[in-house]
Amino acid sequence: MTQLNTPYPSTAYLTGFLRSRGFDAVQEDLALQLVLALFSRDGLARLRQCVEHVPPRRRSEAVQSFHDQFDRYDATVTATIAFLQGRDSTVGHRICSRNFLPEGPRFAALDVYVDDEGGDPLAWAFGALGMQDRARHLATLYLNDLADVLRDAVDPRFEFVRYAESLAMSQPTFDPLADALAAPPTLVDEVLETLTLAAIERHQPALVLLSVPFPGAVYAAFRIAQTIKARHPQIRIGLGGGFANTELRELSDPRVFDFVDFVTLDSGERPLLALIDHLKGGRSRERLVRTFVRDEDKVRYINFPEPDVPFEEWGTPTWDGLPLDRYLSLLDMLNPMHRLWSDGRWNKLTVAHGCYWKKCSFCDVTLDYISRYETASAKELVDRIEKIILETGQTGFHFVDEAAPPKMLKALAEELLRRKVAISWWGNVRFEKSFSPELCQLLADSGCIAISGGLEVASDRLLKLMKKGVSVDQVARVTAAFTDAGILVHAYLMYGFPTQTVQDTVDALEYVRQLFEHGCIQSGFFHRFACTVHSPVGQNPEEYGVTLEPLPPGGFAKNDVGFVDPTGVDHDELGRALNKALYNYMHGIGLDMDVRRWFDVQVPRPTVARRFIERALGQH
Repeated sequence: MTQLNTPYPSTAYLTGFLRSRGFDAVQEDLALQLVLALFSRDGLARLRQCVEHVPPRRRSEAVQSFHDQFDRYDATVTATIAFLQGRDSTVGHRICSRNFLPEGPRFAALDVYVDDEGGDPLAWAFGALGMQDRARHLATLYLNDLADVLRDAVDPRFEFVRYAESLAMSQPTFDPLADALAAPPTLVDEVLETLTLAAIERHQPALVLLSVPFPGAVYAAFRIAQTIKARHPQIRIGLGGGFANTELRELSDPRVFDFVDFVTLDSGERPLLALIDHLKGGRSRERLVRTFVRDEDKVRYINFPEPDVPFEEWGTPTWDGLPLDRYLSLLDMLNPMHRLWSDGRWNKLTVAHGCYWKKCSFCDVTLDYISRYETASAKELVDRIEKIILETGQTGFHFVDEAAPPKMLKALAEELLRRKVAISWWGNVRFEKSFSPELCQLLADSGCIAISGGLEVASDRLLKLMKKGVSVDQVARVTAAFTDAGILVHAYLMYGFPTQTVQDTVDALEYVRQLFEHGCIQSGFFHRFACTVHSPVGQNPEEYGVTLEPLPPGGFAKNDVGFVDPTGVDHDELGRALNKALYNYMHGIGLDMDVRRWFDVQVPRPTVARRFIERALGQH
């Protein structure tokens, strides 16, 4: 599973492309169907049966709460799901009463918002009005309580986003996945099997393509493939997507092909044309493109040299076949920017293929999804936007580029305004100086509501080492220009980069505090640096002052690689403080505190001037 509020775009792109070439292609989102089946009256009844088999002394707080309040869950789940789908807004009044939904352990988080007089814990966020958002937040806590019950009583790997990802992420051997697939099916597995067979019955396909964007989608994809192979062995199965493109480039374990027949790499358009042509008898297997197959008991990679389909010729994605009125708009964090990832139905679209910068040392710059940079004309992009609006009835767009190029965004904005196409859009950029106040205002006029971008480690020394091509003061001015235009800003932040010291980390947090304090950014996320084999750090570690650890043997996933940093900093300890501080900053809390107070260990005082960002903003 990826996210519950909107379809992942890969199937929409491939379905639209294959139909444009005359193929009978249909798509299904079994991840959404799985969640809707589990969180239904029938699903909860089956979940209760599983709970009954857990001895009371071994039940978690969430499981016991579900057991004790089952009748209330049974009575409210249908209405709550309909509310989150936007099909029954009036239920929001009852949800807000706090007397309708059963409340499990997740609701304890509301206690941190209670004021000294014991008043409304959510008044600060939603005020006297804001009923729909308040109800959506409470309903999200309700759903998270049920997810905890599933995890504690049925499948400890269950997550809405990162389901069983440890079985696949940088997993050198196929053994853990093979063992999990050989184990007796859980309730989740049984429901997924039923949904899979129903989809096969509906469409009677000759070829099934499984798009696996992230490690958290791998286990379920293989369960789907296992189900199809057991009941319909004549159906051919292909696997591709972001996970395969990054982690399976050196695949050599033949057991993978007990479940799938083909594994393709990088953009799927050309490999699929070749694969379908092969299955129809139009070409030999030796002319497959970027495709792994099994010959007897050996894995072989076949890559007949054939040019990729140009980005301009991909055609328009289609969401036909996906139940757009059944996705769930969640509100898990009370931050106006952060909510965009889980709230609302966004049409996902790409402005350009690849990254126009492709220099960042932490990024997979050697892989196709970064290195092959291609654009389409602004006219073609707005043509696609208009077709998508006509099909979906939705005018919200999330541009999912690695970094949307300023030149293309300017042309796109001008074309949208010229043709009077009214949309709301957001996307990812580099905080580079091209984003002048004038350009930011133009983007806002065209419908831009939010922007995310990488500040990474807020340290000029480390930004230079990263080859990020930006500086902290430049980021301050660019983000301020977006904010002044009424555009929300989210910063991707990083810690644990090679040679990063405790002082670097403390200084970075002080920069971030000042950016929040001056309204330059409204949201952010700190993630731990991971060295990948496809990045400049992974390929030239000596340039970054680190030594790589040897990779364990195995023929499955290969991506993250351990490294030894001579600084010896405990980044896990520091990371807890960074995330605690950031969570509070996003809620407007603690912006006047000394950043050292967030750390549980003694750290040096920041060397950053207290008015650094203020002075940087004064320069424009």
